[in-house]
Amino acid sequence: MVFLLRMAFWLGLVLVLLPSGGGQRRASPREIDAADAIGAASAAVHDLRGFCAREPDACAVGSQLAADAGRRARAGARMLYDLLSGAPKRHEGSSDHGASQSERGGASPPGENTLTPTDLAPAWRGRPPSGHPA
Repeated sequence: MVFLLRMAFWLGLVLVLLPSGGGQRRASPREIDAADAIGAASAAVHDLRGFCAREPDACAVGSQLAADAGRRARAGARMLYDLLSGAPKRHEGSSDHGASQSERGGASPPGENTLTPTDLAPAWRGRPPSGHPA
């Protein structure tokens, strides 16, 4: 669904930016002046004010979509800021920025801190002791 909305947006943008046929301008039956444009805009705003009264279900779904889009935009902006500033990654909902779970005193999430001390020990990279074949 999001793909279709993006495609419609970009297609609309391309259609708006395409040339309209050069010098072939049709004569409109009536020129539109600023007063007509302002009157049409105020009528559209007046109609939109009564939309939630006419369609409460659509208004509720629209407000949920707007709130979700705001959360996603905030999370995306936070990720972009962290990426550009070089700040450490933040876990969603964490209040200590950059502190690990063990530093905050909480339990580690599943999949973290699963290495044993033997796993953490560096591998031997020197020569084998004398008497051992190489």
